[in-house]
Amino acid sequence: MSLIFDKKYKLESSDKFDEYMKAIGVGMLTRQLGNTVSPVVELTKSDDGKYTLSSNSAFKNTSITFKLGEEFDEVTPDGRKVKSTVTQEGNKLLHTQKSDKLVTTILREFEPDQLKMVLKVDDITCTRVYKPIQ
Repeated sequence: MSLIFDKKYKLESSDKFDEYMKAIGVGMLTRQLGNTVSPVVELTKSDDGKYTLSSNSAFKNTSITFKLGEEFDEVTPDGRKVKSTVTQEGNKLLHTQKSDKLVTTILREFEPDQLKMVLKVDDITCTRVYKPIQ
């Protein structure tokens, strides 16, 4: 995992993102904006074992800070308040978000030449592929 820290990845392709956003309750205008941006994602790790995952775009900048396996409060980019947990398995981070109504998962697989995100809610699966830019 150490090879992926402090490395920036820019969105290159996205499949079924609109369907995913619709399933989690994102309004049409926000979905339209969300489908036009190419965010840059970066994962950093501090000396105290905390991770920070940031996503920056012309539309919105977000970041979360967490310790692996510890539940934390998160406000998602679309404004949902969820209880989240991130766990690690090899080069993969599994991010689970739970609200009163939904459970969503985001699997991030870090590879030398890409970051692959698989977002799932109900029967919707969205795949987004990011390529390194530095």
